[in-house]
Amino acid sequence: MQNKKIKTSFVGIVWFILSLLISNLNDIITKQAAIGLPYFQVAFLRFAFGTLTLLPFMIWQGKKSFFTNNFTIHVLRGGVLFVAITIWTMGLTIIPLVTATLLTFTIPFFVLILAYFCLHEKVNTKLWMATLLGFLGAVILLNPTQPAFNNAAWLMVLAALLFASLDIINKKFINQETMLSMLFYSALVTTLLGAYPAFAAWQPMSTADVVMLLLLGANGNLILFCLLKAFKYVGASTVAPYRYLEILLSAVLGIVLFGEFLQPNILLGAVIIILTTGLLSYEQLTKRQ
Repeated sequence: MQNKKIKTSFVGIVWFILSLLISNLNDIITKQAAIGLPYFQVAFLRFAFGTLTLLPFMIWQGKKSFFTNNFTIHVLRGGVLFVAITIWTMGLTIIPLVTATLLTFTIPFFVLILAYFCLHEKVNTKLWMATLLGFLGAVILLNPTQPAFNNAAWLMVLAALLFASLDIINKKFINQETMLSMLFYSALVTTLLGAYPAFAAWQPMSTADVVMLLLLGANGNLILFCLLKAFKYVGASTVAPYRYLEILLSAVLGIVLFGEFLQPNILLGAVIIILTTGLLSYEQLTKRQ
């Protein structure tokens, strides 16, 4: 019995780590693609290809998979997602890969704030303190006092806020829609909203660009698939510590692929953010028990 439990946990952890690897790969593809292509074009094609790769699964599930009672919510989610991804794409060309990854760890802090004001969830003093320290870590990480600082880097923080708002919307409406429906319509609406700005800024692409962006779109769906598979075998608290592997992966890949060596402010900001997200996770976990 114990061996079976260990094996089940191992399978879940492997699926979770696979989702982190694909997430890192997507950031690398986005960073590389956005060097030569407009941000709007990259964001549009990411979701256009994401929609196309989901369509066969929608058809396989039948007409019921296309049914929705909340198309307005899908439009809202698609709009927020398009702005967030476009900003994120631009930001990846400005800041190091590991910095971008670390800034995603501020999303739980924004979720906590939004949940307090939008969902009226209770937040204790420890969580507020962790949130403030987490944002301090983000400021240290970005180091706006350095001469070479690009103010556009703050857009990555805005993207994290937008991603957090999507979590709040999803939390409120997830039980009213199937996961496949939410994936498909958010990708479809984002594609439609992004079509005009993408074609207005359109630039010719090589075969390599098309392949990269097709992979980017498919990977976006694959990340969620891996997460769902992981949570089938283990709880969120079991895999939470492995989330920090993404920082290590992005740091190594940033050095190897882009020559982005870690600066002292990145290391200090990383320590603060990791400690505060750990505290946040622990407090929320104990609150549920």
